[in-house]
Amino acid sequence: MTLEDILADLRLHREGARHAETGMWVASVLRERIAAGQLAPGSKLSEEALGEALGVSRNTLREAFSALAAEHVVTRIPNRGVSVARPSADDIREIYRVRRYLEPAALAWSPATDNTPLRHAVERAREARDAGSVSGMADANQAFHAAVVALAGSDRLDLLMTQVLAEMRLVFHSMVADTAFHAPYVEDNARIVELLEAGERAEAAALLTGYLGRAQDQLLAAIAEESSVRRS
Repeated sequence: MTLEDILADLRLHREGARHAETGMWVASVLRERIAAGQLAPGSKLSEEALGEALGVSRNTLREAFSALAAEHVVTRIPNRGVSVARPSADDIREIYRVRRYLEPAALAWSPATDNTPLRHAVERAREARDAGSVSGMADANQAFHAAVVALAGSDRLDLLMTQVLAEMRLVFHSMVADTAFHAPYVEDNARIVELLEAGERAEAAALLTGYLGRAQDQLLAAIAEESSVRRS
């Protein structure tokens, strides 16, 4: 999807979707686009083009950019504008610290009993894996983890997870061609669903905690390797 495609879609998205607190609405629209992988790390965010597409003022856009910068989703550089962030090793550690608090707790203590969204995400991931689609596996994995937090039934936690997943999408850009990274987690997710449906919530939470640690280590190693290649 090109920037022009995204802008055209945003023009359609704005119709009937305006809210009283417009800056927050713009932030949510951009966050969703980043979480969906439509805006890659380093992408420039033009105030003029986005303002025209969304029908908002520059002041409103700047309010939205401030909110997204606080979430580490965009980067603001004086006299150079705003761009989609490139997560650092420290960002990855912080993202996974939040996830280790949030997701296992949702599995262990959630009152929800409907695991249908989790099962659907696993099915999508298996189909993507069998088709060799890394982006498809990443999309399904994002959906799975959003569904894990949704078990808690909290709008506040869902919003926090949306912010986390937007950052995760930027992290995943560095693993875009690596099937070996994504594929093993497909069956880990399936096993988590099995444990939940067997009433073994503590075991499901423990499995997720362990694999979040493993994923963090893999991503940090990938970041270190990329940095080494750039320096050489």
